[in-house]
Amino acid sequence: MAIERQPEPGPEAVRRLIREQVAEADTGWSLGGFGAIAEFLRTPGEPVAVTADAGGVAVVTDLGAMRIDWIAGLRPVAYETAVEDDRWSHAVALCLEAAQAAMNRRSVVTELGPDEAALRPGDREAILFDLGLGMLQADICVRSADPALLAQLRAGCGQSLFAPGNSLTGALIAAGPHRVFQARLGRIEVYQPVPPADGRSPEGPHTHVLPKLLASGRTHAATAPIPAGWVPCAHLFPPHPARDAMGRSQPFDRGRHDAFQAVWREFGDPHAVALKDEVMAALGVGQGLPALDSRADRAVGRVARCQTRALASL
Repeated sequence: MAIERQPEPGPEAVRRLIREQVAEADTGWSLGGFGAIAEFLRTPGEPVAVTADAGGVAVVTDLGAMRIDWIAGLRPVAYETAVEDDRWSHAVALCLEAAQAAMNRRSVVTELGPDEAALRPGDREAILFDLGLGMLQADICVRSADPALLAQLRAGCGQSLFAPGNSLTGALIAAGPHRVFQARLGRIEVYQPVPPADGRSPEGPHTHVLPKLLASGRTHAATAPIPAGWVPCAHLFPPHPARDAMGRSQPFDRGRHDAFQAVWREFGDPHAVALKDEVMAALGVGQGLPALDSRADRAVGRVARCQTRALASL
């Protein structure tokens, strides 16, 4: 399936989408790329401060924070992905053209100085360090004011975090400093401790750094239908109709389903939208399906079957 280049949405449509999803407590967010990602999730009932200004919108909780800037050229790409025979996922990638998305791509640990852009004023004197992971669309950083950890970070400057014998990774896991993932379109900050390598991700904001995936050099997973020349810098995950924020199954919610379908029709690939409509119509009357010749078309067909079964269960 060729990914059609739909008309790019105007700035106000993009801002409306982001404002609406920021207001939705169950929408999840991520920033980063293939192999290093920060996730921002709100936990039920927690205090939250949402602020907006001429430059963007920010959300701050006790566990983490996020800011999305109103950057020119920002393009949402909504899509659905078949996960299993009876499950699917959905997302909206917030994309920039590759040249615009490119960050600093440092390859060694580097001290950046006080984090003057920190989303809480009390964090702005803490020192920011780029971990040197070399990702195209995000600088992967940590922030600390702890003298002992600062000494270890400074001792590791100029070296690869993954160099043989480098003890800094263990020190970071033990100390659990703030993680700060920065992109051209904004940042996510995570204040929770770093879970151990064999530990489960906590509810709320958290991060993942997977060296083997980073080594691939990919900007995103092959299953994400991102148009050529564009790079996903962040994602938003509107509430799913069949799963909660932690991926646990729940009774199918028609309202959530319809809400994402409206987003998908506005910001998704027109070919995929039309094809799924055709497949679901055929399934509804027991007719033969249209030709699904490509891998991507077959994936659309799988999503259509999943959703047809879910809707029939109501």
